[in-house]
Amino acid sequence: MKYSVFTSESVCAGHPDKICDQISDSVVDAAISIYPKSRVACETLVTTNKIVLAGEVTCPKSIDFEKLARNKVEELGYLEDKFEFNNKASIEVYIHQQSPDIALGVDDGGAGDQGMMFGYACNETKQFMPLPITIAHELCQKMDTLHSKYVWLRPDGKSEVAVNYENGKVKSIKNIVLAKPFDYSKIDNTEVKKVLFDEVISPVLEKYKMNLIPIDEFVFNGTGKWEIGGPASDTGVTGRKIVVDTYGGMARIGGGCFSGKDTTKVDRSAAYAARYIAKNIVAAGLADRCEVQLAYVIGCVEPIVRAIETFDTANKALSVIEDFAWNLLDLSVDGINQGLDLRQAIYQKTARYGHFGNESYPWEKIKG
Repeated sequence: MKYSVFTSESVCAGHPDKICDQISDSVVDAAISIYPKSRVACETLVTTNKIVLAGEVTCPKSIDFEKLARNKVEELGYLEDKFEFNNKASIEVYIHQQSPDIALGVDDGGAGDQGMMFGYACNETKQFMPLPITIAHELCQKMDTLHSKYVWLRPDGKSEVAVNYENGKVKSIKNIVLAKPFDYSKIDNTEVKKVLFDEVISPVLEKYKMNLIPIDEFVFNGTGKWEIGGPASDTGVTGRKIVVDTYGGMARIGGGCFSGKDTTKVDRSAAYAARYIAKNIVAAGLADRCEVQLAYVIGCVEPIVRAIETFDTANKALSVIEDFAWNLLDLSVDGINQGLDLRQAIYQKTARYGHFGNESYPWEKIKG
């Protein structure tokens, strides 16, 4: 760890890109609920009063894609016409079955794509996640919980957290940025800033026993005004928030996103497997920080590369760590799916506040 300051960001559930991730993962969940071995590669785009779904779905029963999209948009709070994006937006669907050339390899248990994946863990938090992204996620999650309490808050939002480090260890919070659209006819920027400082920043920093920055050093809505958020002001696309989805930039990221893909796609399943291995290495006290690399070829069953980096924090010889790591999980595609019980309809939930650090996910379990 060479940084003296490190910054990570997160986004609220109603952010345009996250709307897309959640719609795409609702398709994954719907297909898996019908048939656990369904194949899905679904992309979503949202913009002013329009939703577009495209991709490949192979499932034995039909799926009402339009209904899934409208339900998700409504759930996220996009109901008012003045948003210029709501649950009545026009929807276009361009979805067909998986390519037979891809199916040829996947049907025999091979990877659904080529690529490299990384998993990371560290001992900065009880979740074995970096502190900057952990706090950033919780700030966004906290902002989202306030919608039912304050009707002037609107969907969308972002957070940014800078953490001071000393000799590779967390020292203090340097600064925090929050952005959140709201109805300026009902309340002003100063009042909202005070509410977010008291009800979002203060409790989250207290939870992690971090210093509370002064309210005048906390940046809220940098331009001074943000009234209309969501797809009316910013087009969203599936998979654009992969750094938010992973480790906030603290670790390397693979070549593909997660959302909208079934778990024959190693972009998703092998990234979960790599996190599982890295977390177990750190939880076992074998290293303070760990990054696991895997790489696959489309149609091949086993990874062609597996490697471990501990950033000079190892407490045991690399041979000991490798022996521990590679016996945790069968890294064939079917082995990952079975070993981590991935063929469940659990993926809509992963499409908000990150795919890692939530103990309810099977890849977050510590092997006893």
